[in-house]
Order: sequence, then C-alpha cells, then structure tokens
Amino acid sequence: QVQLVESGGGLVQAGGSLRLSCAASGRTFNSYAMGWFRQAPGKEREFVAAIMWSGGRTNYADSVKGRFTISRDNAKVTVYLQMNSMRPEDTAVYYCAADPRGEIAVVHTASKYVYWGQGTQVTVSS
Repeated sequence: QVQLVESGGGLVQAGGSLRLSCAASGRTFNSYAMGWFRQAPGKEREFVAAIMWSGGRTNYADSVKGRFTISRDNAKVTVYLQMNSMRPEDTAVYYCAADPRGEIAVVHTASKYVYWGQGTQVTVSS
C-alpha cells in the first residue's frame, strides 16, 4: 500500500522560504512521476511541480518557475519542494501525489495521479 506523508508546511512572510517533504513508502518508485499540487480556498487544485523518479526530469508551473525547486532523495525515498521568494498567492494546502505510469506528458493533470498525501498548509503573509 502506497503512503505519501507530507511535512514542512507553516507560516512564512512574503519573500521567505519553506521546504516541503513527501516521504513515500509501500512501493518501488523507480517508474513513478511524483508531483506537487496545491489548492487554495475556493479554487481548484492546481499543478505546481513534478519530477520523474528515474532520471530526475522536472516540470514546473509557470507561476513557480525560478522560485520553486523539486527534487528527490533516492536513499530516503523522499521528494522535496523548496519554495523561495514566496508570495501571498502561494498560500494553499500543498499535496504530494504519485503516478505509477510516470508519463511526463501528463504530469500537470491531477486525475492522472493515483496516490495522494493528506496535504500540508502553507500560509504566506504580506
């Protein structure tokens, strides 16, 4: 059974940084795509970033390019989202997700992901 456990959320001032972690267990994730999504109150869940576990290819939403970095640690089976130069509009619940098929062309699509974490709240104050 796949489990994804996020941590690292919290309150930060605009311009500050946070690092989210997603600890994955229950499978070998070599063929997976791992994604971060976020959902603000009253808004739809939106794609933030994704990484192919094998090879490390990454993909980012335009709104976070140059500010956020996704990475993974094979030994710890953990995916990270380093968030810098944060803005109030980054405020949301952030979710980690896993797609067993690892299709880079559809990493933006939430419905393609099979497994989801419980989410972690990120709040950026102005």
